[in-house]
Amino acid sequence: MTDTQPLEAPEGGTLLGDDQFSGRRAPGIKPVVTRGGQPAFFSAWDIHAYYGESYIVQGVSFDIREGEIIALLGRNGAGKTSTLRAIARVDDPALRHGEIWLDHKPLHEMKAHEASRFGIGLVPEDRRIIQGLTVEENLKLAQIAPPHGWTIERIYDLFPRLGERRKQEGTTLSGGEQQMLAIGRTLARDVKLLLLDEPYEGLAPVIVQEIERTLEQIKELGMTTVIVEQNAIAALHLADRAIILDMGQVVFDGTAQEVLDNEDLRHEYLAI
Repeated sequence: MTDTQPLEAPEGGTLLGDDQFSGRRAPGIKPVVTRGGQPAFFSAWDIHAYYGESYIVQGVSFDIREGEIIALLGRNGAGKTSTLRAIARVDDPALRHGEIWLDHKPLHEMKAHEASRFGIGLVPEDRRIIQGLTVEENLKLAQIAPPHGWTIERIYDLFPRLGERRKQEGTTLSGGEQQMLAIGRTLARDVKLLLLDEPYEGLAPVIVQEIERTLEQIKELGMTTVIVEQNAIAALHLADRAIILDMGQVVFDGTAQEVLDNEDLRHEYLAI
């Protein structure tokens, strides 16, 4: 396997080059383990993941400093959700190659429930609110086993609307309220890395703004976060860095502002 060298993107981020485990166009070099003098808190090293025989995540590598918010972007089918699911160690896609590290622990050696206990908090696109349980019961269920995160009252402070509806069945909430509950349920656990999959999907603009305000508060608290979002501009305004995927590979890793300022890059990989 031939090592590749990064190509400098027009605005200073890194566009990544050729060669790989698959023999196809590669994602580029392994990520550096330090940026700005601060060690990486999370690292994905050359991860490859499959749904059956469908090769979806094709050598993705990146690292995150503690407290950073990363926007993981790309067109539909680029492999964004699959990358999140591989990090969370769910069964599909199956991780067949590579390493995933969080706070010096090998996530790639863990099952999903072990990764969750260690601090991976995945908020899936479909929210997975449990039918037949109230808002408060959904939150309490998340804390049925340690390690615990935020108290339920603290979650209600973040989402006052959930506090108002604590006795209402979770699946009867509006889409925006269900998204709040999905995030709140994740925060009820002790989260080291928050993974948000399409948090604005299907929500009215006024509700999107409310979720954005919530995520800004989470950002101020310094929670390390990866956000996958088709509303790329909204995600970029929230994020510190942007990683762009194309056909299951990393094609750009740089600051969020670089993507906002680079119209050609946005047009080529994000169609905006």
